[in-house]
Amino acid sequence: DLVVRLMEEANEEAEHKGWCDTELSTNEQTRKEKTEAVETLHAEIDQLEASISKLTEDISVLSQAVADLDAAMAKATELRQKEKATNEQTIKDSQEAQTAVAQALTVLKEFYAKAGEATALVQKNKQPEIFDSPYKGMGAENGGVVGMLEVIESDFARLEADTSAGESTAQKEYDNFMTDSKVDKAAKSKDVEHKGAKKQDSSQALTTKNADLEGTQKELDAALTYYDKLKP
Repeated sequence: DLVVRLMEEANEEAEHKGWCDTELSTNEQTRKEKTEAVETLHAEIDQLEASISKLTEDISVLSQAVADLDAAMAKATELRQKEKATNEQTIKDSQEAQTAVAQALTVLKEFYAKAGEATALVQKNKQPEIFDSPYKGMGAENGGVVGMLEVIESDFARLEADTSAGESTAQKEYDNFMTDSKVDKAAKSKDVEHKGAKKQDSSQALTTKNADLEGTQKELDAALTYYDKLKP
């Protein structure tokens, strides 16, 4: 009986050792796999957090740029409207002034013509020796009232032309600025949208990875605890 009992104990001990060896081998493999998984998850989480931080910064910069473009376009529009109103008033005033001067010139020229005719008639009747030619009035003289008014009329015409040309140029520059700004804003807004979607995806992935890390870390901790129990 003693021999039998010793043999049974030996067999049980051998079976237990075999079981322990198998468990230790399995546990070692589990610990190795879980450790690698935890390290990989940490690296992936670090990468996601860095990506989210960069995306957040990019979105902030782009959003500020879009806001700056909106402000610049609003300011440019305000200035263009004021400048346009001023130019239109200047053109209107110039046109009215030209009309008024032209009317004044017509009246003066008619007056001088009649005055010249009347003087000529008087001179013809009297035939004074002192007059070699009929009096034409000061309208015929350089620097006379008519000449001065013609210069003024020309000045107003030039002012109208210059203001019209300036208005045309300013409007073209404004239109180009607005077109470029709208294209730039559209591109930046699209970029914000794209980066926002990417950030959201990364945030969701980060939540999943953190949950995976928590679960894998628990599995590793359990394997380590079990290993302490298995150790001879």
